[in-house]
Amino acid sequence: MSQARYVHIVDDVPELEGLEQGPVLVVCLDGFLDAGSASELAMAAVTADGQGRVVASFEVDEFFDYRARRPPMSFVEDHYTDYDAPRLVVRLCQDAGESPFLALTGPEPDIRWEAFAEAVRRVVQHFGVRLVVSLGAVPMAVPHTRPVQVTNHATSQRLLIEENVWRGELRIPSSAVAMLELRLGEWGVDACGFVAHIPHYVAQFQYPDAAIALIERVSRVTGLHWQVGELASAGEEKRAEIAAQVEESAEIRQVVTGLEQQYDAFHRALERDEDLLAGDGGIPTGEELGAQFEQFLADLDQPEDD
Repeated sequence: MSQARYVHIVDDVPELEGLEQGPVLVVCLDGFLDAGSASELAMAAVTADGQGRVVASFEVDEFFDYRARRPPMSFVEDHYTDYDAPRLVVRLCQDAGESPFLALTGPEPDIRWEAFAEAVRRVVQHFGVRLVVSLGAVPMAVPHTRPVQVTNHATSQRLLIEENVWRGELRIPSSAVAMLELRLGEWGVDACGFVAHIPHYVAQFQYPDAAIALIERVSRVTGLHWQVGELASAGEEKRAEIAAQVEESAEIRQVVTGLEQQYDAFHRALERDEDLLAGDGGIPTGEELGAQFEQFLADLDQPEDD
């Protein structure tokens, strides 16, 4: 095992030898932008619940604020047991076709983001990673009865697989993963990511449909493939559960109907390349949607007491 600052990397990984192209590194960190647990569910599906062999481990003590996010532990009668120490690791995994890829999971670093980015760079260089892909999810004013929207971003236009609804510039609170993508681009490493839009009224609950949407995008950009049958079944159950709850409340039905009308009108206007302010003016522009996104992220950046 070779040791660089803040990261320990396994030298002998025969599964990655002989690849025509380098492996993909999929990144999903806890602690920021995971509405509906969408990226967590997606990562669990693609990594078989984190069963892959650890090939790199970061010095988590150098990045983690234990007083801000106290790890859980057990107290049994008269003694402490089962301390769940945080781990920030890279695992060697396989897709459904047994093609190898790497997965970086663990808590988002609270401090030393630049040092974390440099440590990830060492992992990328050591294993010859060809593409870094990140996952995320945000609550938005969208209905659960429509396809999950996903925003994609990348260090190069050629890595984008679909057009976003966003226009113009958004000023948002940063994250370790966003800063990592920025630095990777500066270092000449291909990196991209996907952020699923979660109906705001179910953002606190697991939303499997969004996890499937994320996995489908990762498949398209990487050529890797995974089975999503269990997620699809869970998604059907969740939709039925939401539908039952909506049916019980006229107020909620009114909200969902309004979101459906807004969603449909907005996308019709996009397809026809029409003025999104036409008609009664009730359809938001890309800038207005962006303002909602900015406000949500700004709220996340406030102290918990606020």
